[in-house]
Amino acid sequence: MSVFAVPGAYDRAITVFSPDGRLFQVEYALETVYRGPTIIGITCPEGVVIGAEEKIESKLQDPNFSQKIYEVDEHLGAAVVGISSDARILIDESRIYCQSNRLMYDEPVDVEIVTKRIGDVMQIYTQHAGVRPFGVSLIFGGVDRTGPRLFTADPSGSYRSYKAVAIGIGRETAEKILEDEYREDLTLEEAIKLAAKCLVKAVQARDEKPTIKLAIVPTSTKRFRMLSKEETEKYLAEVLGSGT
Repeated sequence: MSVFAVPGAYDRAITVFSPDGRLFQVEYALETVYRGPTIIGITCPEGVVIGAEEKIESKLQDPNFSQKIYEVDEHLGAAVVGISSDARILIDESRIYCQSNRLMYDEPVDVEIVTKRIGDVMQIYTQHAGVRPFGVSLIFGGVDRTGPRLFTADPSGSYRSYKAVAIGIGRETAEKILEDEYREDLTLEEAIKLAAKCLVKAVQARDEKPTIKLAIVPTSTKRFRMLSKEETEKYLAEVLGSGT
C-alpha cells in the first residue's frame, strides 16, 4: 500500500517533496532573497568589486555600520541578501573556516573552497526535519592563488562561479547593465564605476534614494578594503551626474 503525504504537507515540511518534485520551503527562502536589497559582484584582471544597497532605517543609525558587506578574510569579502541574522551565522562560519585553513596550511584558503563549505552548511538545512533553510544568498569575492574569483551560494546549498553577478530585488535591472557593459578587460576603477551604476539604477527603478556600500580586493595587494564614505559618494555622484 502506497503512503502519501497529507495534502499540503509538502508545503509545510522541508523534508517532503511536492508531487512535481519541488521543495517549497527552499523556494520560499529564495523568494526572501529575491525581495531583498540588491547586491553585486564584478571581477576584472585587477581585482574584485562587491557592492550592496544599504537600507538606513533611521537617521540615528550609524551610517558606517554595514549589514550587507563583510570582510571574511584578508583576501576575501562577502555581500549578503536576505535575513541578516541568518547571514551573520554563515559569515561567522566562513571566517572560522578561513582561520582554520591558515592555522593548518599556513596559507589563505581558495574562494571556491570557502563557498563550497558554506554551500554544504546551507544544504544540510534542506533535508532535516525541524529546521528551515537559511533565508539568505551570498556573493563571495576575493583574490586567491588562481586570481580574482567570484562565487554565489543560495538557500538550496548550490554554488556557482561568475564573472559578474547581481542578486536581490534589482537583479534584472543590474543584470541588463552588466550584460551590456561588462568586459573581461575592465580596470578596477571601471569595475567599481560599473558596480555603482548597477546599484544606483536598481534603486532608481523603484523610485528610491540610492544608498550604497562598495568594497574591493585588488590583485596587487590581495587585501579586502571597504571604500570610505567619501570614495563611495564620489562614484555615486558620477553615476547620478552622468544620467546614463
